[in-house]
Amino acid sequence: MMGEKTVMQEALFYSFRIEDHVPADHLLRAIDRFVDLSGIREHLKPFYSATGRPSIDPELMIRMLIVGYCMGIRSERRLCEEVHLNLAYRWFCRLDLDGAVPDHSTFSKNRHGRFRDSDLLRKLFELTVERCMAEGLVGAEGFAVDASLIRADVHRQRSVPGEEGLPHDAAGRAVTEYLDVLDDAAFGGSTPVPPKRINLTDPAARWTAATRERAFYAYSTNYLIDLDHAVIVDVEATTAIRQAEVLAQRRMIERTQERFGLWPEKLVADTAYGSAPNLAWLVEDRGIEPHIPVFEKSARSDGTVGLQLRPRG
Repeated sequence: MMGEKTVMQEALFYSFRIEDHVPADHLLRAIDRFVDLSGIREHLKPFYSATGRPSIDPELMIRMLIVGYCMGIRSERRLCEEVHLNLAYRWFCRLDLDGAVPDHSTFSKNRHGRFRDSDLLRKLFELTVERCMAEGLVGAEGFAVDASLIRADVHRQRSVPGEEGLPHDAAGRAVTEYLDVLDDAAFGGSTPVPPKRINLTDPAARWTAATRERAFYAYSTNYLIDLDHAVIVDVEATTAIRQAEVLAQRRMIERTQERFGLWPEKLVADTAYGSAPNLAWLVEDRGIEPHIPVFEKSARSDGTVGLQLRPRG
């Protein structure tokens, strides 16, 4: 017998547990086992007022950001929509069915406010590295270093020639941040050569033609990676230029030693890190064996004498 459509009737009470509707093999279940955010409240305490209305729970915002990173949700507006609709995301964020999801503007305000002022994301990163070390995933015998280009979210045409500099009427948060790092060796101070073009939307982004596609504005994300299990032990953002990337390598090695007591015996990198000053810093100043290929310049045709250098290892 063909059944008839049942007319939905509102029940007075429902027996429903989000836990029962999240698959056992869901990625967020595996991640949740290792997420410990118990220390962030104490870390953020100096950045909150003791009076006034209660704020959005910072742990909720961090858990939502983890969902966004793991699930490839780049838009904070869309992230809020997905957490509102997806039961697995609600479960991971410790939200009941009637739990309110923060507005997307709350993320922007906290990222550029408390999270940045307190260096919270660096703190969470280092807690993760410490957990990896405790689980025996970091050997610290050898590190690798490399940089990736991150495309800036700007329009190519909204720019001025680098030698002209920013217009006097340029204003905004991105302009303020650009002026703050003009003398930083990882950004404006990385080279005396002015950039070819300066973007008015995000002046700190660098015009680069480092890839085979046409030039674009970008930043560099620099990674220091332990070779045992490919655990990233440090990271630093710089302008997209080789000198800044080499400086980031030095900063990350020093910070890793200071923060975790890790000092590698060898460093693996590509030719971008094979300059004589950097090799001297690694070998003579830090006692690290470089496994870095360098350009072969022993057979020069310009009348100068070249030196044949070969990678070690």
